[in-house]
Amino acid sequence: MPPSPSKSSDKSDTASTRTRSTWLRWLLRITLWMTGLAAAAAVGLALIIAVALAVAYPNLPDISDLADYRPKLPLRVYSAEGALLGEFGEERRNLTPIEDIPKVMKDAVLAIEDARFFQHGGVDYKGVVRAGLANLGRVKSQGASTITMQVARNVYLSSEKTFTRKIYEILLTFKLEHLLTKDQILEIYMNQIFLGNRAYGFAAASEAYFGKPLKSLSIAEAAMLAGLPKAPSAYNPISNPKRARVRQQYIIERMEENGFITAQQAAEAKKEELKIRTGPDNTRVHAEYVAEMARQLIFTQYGNEAYTRGLNVYTTLNAAEQEAAYSALRRGIMDYERRQQYRGPEKFVALPTAPQEVEDAIDDALANHPDNGDVLSAVVLEATPRKIVAARANGDTLEITGDGLKPAQSGLSDKAPPNIKIRRGAVIRVVKTPKGAWEITQLPEVEGAFVALDPRNGSIRALVGGFDFDKNKFNHAAQAWRQPGSSFKPFIYSAALEKGFTPATVINDAPLFFDAGVTGGQPWEPKNYDGKYDGPMSMRTGLAKSKNMISIRILQAVGPKTAQEWVGRFGFDPEKHPAYLTMALGAGSVTPLQMAAAYSVFANGGYRVNPWLITKVTDHKGRVISETTPPVTSEQPRAIEARNAFLMNSLLQEVTRTGTAARAQATLKRPDLYGKTGTTNDSVDAWFAGYQPTIAAVTWIGYDTPRNLGSRETGGGLSLPVWISFMERALKGVPVMEPTVPAGVVNVGGEWFYDEYARSAGVSSVGLEDQRSTSPAVTPQAPPPSEERSRILDLFRN
Repeated sequence: MPPSPSKSSDKSDTASTRTRSTWLRWLLRITLWMTGLAAAAAVGLALIIAVALAVAYPNLPDISDLADYRPKLPLRVYSAEGALLGEFGEERRNLTPIEDIPKVMKDAVLAIEDARFFQHGGVDYKGVVRAGLANLGRVKSQGASTITMQVARNVYLSSEKTFTRKIYEILLTFKLEHLLTKDQILEIYMNQIFLGNRAYGFAAASEAYFGKPLKSLSIAEAAMLAGLPKAPSAYNPISNPKRARVRQQYIIERMEENGFITAQQAAEAKKEELKIRTGPDNTRVHAEYVAEMARQLIFTQYGNEAYTRGLNVYTTLNAAEQEAAYSALRRGIMDYERRQQYRGPEKFVALPTAPQEVEDAIDDALANHPDNGDVLSAVVLEATPRKIVAARANGDTLEITGDGLKPAQSGLSDKAPPNIKIRRGAVIRVVKTPKGAWEITQLPEVEGAFVALDPRNGSIRALVGGFDFDKNKFNHAAQAWRQPGSSFKPFIYSAALEKGFTPATVINDAPLFFDAGVTGGQPWEPKNYDGKYDGPMSMRTGLAKSKNMISIRILQAVGPKTAQEWVGRFGFDPEKHPAYLTMALGAGSVTPLQMAAAYSVFANGGYRVNPWLITKVTDHKGRVISETTPPVTSEQPRAIEARNAFLMNSLLQEVTRTGTAARAQATLKRPDLYGKTGTTNDSVDAWFAGYQPTIAAVTWIGYDTPRNLGSRETGGGLSLPVWISFMERALKGVPVMEPTVPAGVVNVGGEWFYDEYARSAGVSSVGLEDQRSTSPAVTPQAPPPSEERSRILDLFRN
């Protein structure tokens, strides 16, 4: 039998039982106390929530408008084909429906911002617990704000971190989840969020950072963009590429963890080299001046709303022709610049010897001297008369030798003054030649303009207002009032046709002299451009050779006042063309756009057209707000008779065939080209205005502050090549067009006449009474007869 328990053992068991009983009683009390406390806390929390709902919920903002989400959208300007020309507004945003956002972009965002977005009801309680553990250092921080909470905060609330704002954020979150579908919330988030670089929404960010549409993004690119919402500046791939890449790698891992991509896809994405766009978009059509014109027109109509309503403005511009115009004008100006004296480097910087410090110094120097299109900036590392070594901002090193040094030879001479001398630390400009070699150059001081219209309706097909919009925003095509020089002569000739002149009228190319008694001021002795006088010639030859004496004699016969009224038919302001004989030489004021419209009258058979730019305006959903119907030519006001336009076509065709613009037909190999060169006094302005029946175009080159372009610079040498280069593209595939002979015109002996002047009923000759003046060496002719003298005297007086 087992031994009986001792007394001491009994006492021990009794004490143990008593201790256990006491512990259980205390445990029960604590449990009951904590339960009560929890219940009280729950009741208190419920009361707080109830009070918050009762007080705060009614004061929450009305979010019903989010059902029809309309964020601030920029004004966008497009070409006729839909190519983007420019956008205006504080926020760059491309409103993209959720169904058009690629899955890879949505997955990348969900992986890093809210992986349980489609499972929770707006507040992710698991996420809250996870965030709390992260604060205790238990797990890696992943954040607790859901996408719905971020939408509530970004759209309606401030970013301050207060308890009250957090309550409002949660309440708004519940309200959003109740009102909108998950897809609607995600769509708002993907379009609303700020992602740096003035980009709002992932579609705009895709263009800003990668220069491609959202639908073309790879996994690696989508992951890079998905890292931006947390801190757009800290994870900006342009300014902070290292930090951006670290976050991108982590997001790729999150995408793999959540099953959005496979392990193999993740590995490939991590290795992908991204091409971040760090400079201007060189693929966009260069139409900055046109975009600005459209902006001004739309702002006049809509005010500040123009920059937030998401208006899309479609212009008459042809994108391919615009690029041809831009390239042709820049090339023409740079060709002129090669003939100018080298003005020296733009700046000199002290370069240290340490390689890393040199790179920093180059970056700092070139930040203030950005590239200008294809005219690039660089800092000279070493320079000798036979070679220049220079560094670019992107770290590339280039060498310039041989012919590439010729434009700046004076700056490489040992005798070059300090401000011209090319040496280490000099900031220079370089361009690449057609053969791929480097050539030193300089930013041009001269300016230019080019404009092309459809003469049949006045629509603007191409317009370039200057060498570079960022360098000079003044629109020379539409705003620069300049003397047209000889390019104005056709309008005087047109007036003469109505006064009995014919292309066969013989006019004396002889010196003219007007003394102070005739002019009422300073004596005037006009000259031909080349200083030569060829005696009697037909009006046709006089225009082809651009003889000044011929034009002056024609204007004498027509009468300056009559001519002044006549040019108004073409859209010119008569007040800007005073009724003096100097009008025959283009001494008035015109703009290139005005000249293009005026030459359109000849091109379209005599109708006056007004230049116009905007075809339609739509809202962000593509609904048409306003639309312009192209005018029909025959419904435009008639400026001159069809037979006048026909004869002027014949005369202007001679200019491009045998005259000062013969290079046009010789190069383009087609007869349906018409136009006139123009070079003003002292070669201050160089023009070419011309057309083919489907397009009228004008080129102007000159300095903003008028000064001599050079003794050998003319409209035929400077502006005509630009026009030809443009027409090569614009007329490609356009068939040759033969003009229809209108009623009232006959051909006699190979020359065209008005019916009534075909038998010498018109003006047969002018100025032949003074045959002595056929040589430049003869003494100036005597003043005109008394009647004519009196008329000229009146014209030169105020």
